[in-house]
Amino acid sequence: MAVREQFDQELTDVKDNVIQLARLSGKALEQAIDALYSQNTEKAEAIIQYDAKIDRMEMEINEKAVLLIAKQQPVAKDLRRIIMTLRIVTDIERMADNAKNIANSTIQLAQYETSVPLSIRNMYEKVTSMLNRAILAFEHEDITLAKQLAVMDDEIDELYHTMISELLGETATNPEKIQYVMQVAFIARYLERFADHITNIGESILYLVKGENYKL
Repeated sequence: MAVREQFDQELTDVKDNVIQLARLSGKALEQAIDALYSQNTEKAEAIIQYDAKIDRMEMEINEKAVLLIAKQQPVAKDLRRIIMTLRIVTDIERMADNAKNIANSTIQLAQYETSVPLSIRNMYEKVTSMLNRAILAFEHEDITLAKQLAVMDDEIDELYHTMISELLGETATNPEKIQYVMQVAFIARYLERFADHITNIGESILYLVKGENYKL
């Protein structure tokens, strides 16, 4: 195999690894929300342990990317692609951390016999849709899809702020529920941060394709 062909194949392998990692992060979030609504603390514990696998995979991708730079000394768009891969992988790992944090809050909420607001699931569904679009944008280097992430993030921010206002109102009338309300607010914040990291991925895709910094 020619040097260029081998380099292209290794780049493709790294890209496939990044997509796999993003899907694993999305799966961790899905399971965290399932554990939350089913009040399944064992499942929540499993998600916390699962995060270590995602951390290891992030390190492996980073090592492959750095090795590519060392071996091939790429320039122009090839170099941007590798550097943006490193940045995107960091955001994906932090997304998974937010899924783990939701699992931790689920364990804390287990002591309260009360339902979780439907707004959390609404936020989750929008975040999942956003993640799927980001994966497609990354896979096809599609800047149109990448730009759409900003609009979706604004919608999630609006849901978050509305929920926080409602939760604050609930603590005013039910001060004994303060600990419960705090954990639900944390979960909403973790979802909002998950979406922020997806927006960062959109910015990285735009830089990869255009070679210019964009703030979404």
